[in-house]
Amino acid sequence: MSETVFTYAAPALKYGPGALDELGHDVAGLGATRALVVTDPGVLATGHPERAAQSLRAAGVEAVVHDSARVEPTDASLLAAVERARAEGTVDAVVAVGGGSSIDTAKAVSLMLTNPGELMDYVNRPVGGGQAPSRPVLPVVAVPTTTGTGSESTTICVLDVLQAQVKTGISHARLRPVLAVVDPELTLSQPAGVTAAAGMDILCHALESWTARPYSMFAAKQAHERVPYCGANPIADMWSERSLRLLAGSFRRAVANGSDREARGQMALAATFAGLGFGNAGVHVPHADAYPVAGRVHDIGSDFRPAGYDVDEAMVPHGMAVALTAPAAFALTFDADPQRHLAAAGWLDPTGEVTADEPSARLPAVLTALMRDIGMPSGLAEVGYGEADLDGLVEGALQQQRLLATAPLEVTGEHLRGVFAASLHLW
Repeated sequence: MSETVFTYAAPALKYGPGALDELGHDVAGLGATRALVVTDPGVLATGHPERAAQSLRAAGVEAVVHDSARVEPTDASLLAAVERARAEGTVDAVVAVGGGSSIDTAKAVSLMLTNPGELMDYVNRPVGGGQAPSRPVLPVVAVPTTTGTGSESTTICVLDVLQAQVKTGISHARLRPVLAVVDPELTLSQPAGVTAAAGMDILCHALESWTARPYSMFAAKQAHERVPYCGANPIADMWSERSLRLLAGSFRRAVANGSDREARGQMALAATFAGLGFGNAGVHVPHADAYPVAGRVHDIGSDFRPAGYDVDEAMVPHGMAVALTAPAAFALTFDADPQRHLAAAGWLDPTGEVTADEPSARLPAVLTALMRDIGMPSGLAEVGYGEADLDGLVEGALQQQRLLATAPLEVTGEHLRGVFAASLHLW
């Protein structure tokens, strides 16, 4: 019997320039009296977290600021953040100010301050125990300072598990922030390289949600079996389409001129809309591929340093890792629903400037042209991967069954190997 029910959920949203200044009123309205502000050292230096703390204090909420988040969180960095939070004593809310790394760290802190056991108990199977929280978590309020991750809208906390050499996550409805405060003014200082990588994450969130397996093609579930990612559905479709249309007019502009407030505002809206879509429909092949691409770069001897990121070791930012296999991934999924793939290509390239010999190549061509324009690497080879690494990449992607289950076709190891091989050199 096929599924007849889909679910939809989203955090409360406050959007617009100056929204950060109302944070204290909003957090106090949750009944909080002492909040932990989680950020990372780079964002701390911008002054945004202290501005958030001042708003909290002005509303009578005690604020403790921790720069405990790390770019691309690991199990070790999350555990360190949790221990640091425990040392502060009782808090009744967690405020994340930063990119996806800060928001995901805040989710882990919220979970582990309230629930028993170890972090790995809650990490998705087969890497971890896949355990659900047994108790309510602390409310998380997310203030994104980058446009891309969508973590402010989702139930996911992403992390690298160092010993397993894999990127995975913790996923449960209780991890969704209760409020997203989206102030596009906070993104004006975002470097072009970060805007490009994070923007590709927005784009792939929307595209993967739009092309996901429809909810009606899954087997029927009982109430207790429902998960946040339920497949493409009419509500998620609406948000994904709107996100892609906004990106068409703002993405290149925001990368070329970070002070373009109109483009920054449209990118912030696109990120929010994409989060409202994929946070319910789900993502699939490009995101499954991204986990080993980002997680294994330390182990292949790469010396790749992404533009715009202040890092001391090789790193492939999440949005970049997603983008690098996206053209080949959408060539793979084309036959599952040609109409959707062609519609998405039209939204992203409304003037039809990008041409392709075959319909199946139209969306990959549009993506490749965009990636070249915004300075993405020319393929996996540029970030350090080669033919000898394909087996490891396939192995890592196959561990992401939670994501691959949302793909519009049954994805095999052979499929993934073809996608990775085609992604070594995109141009």
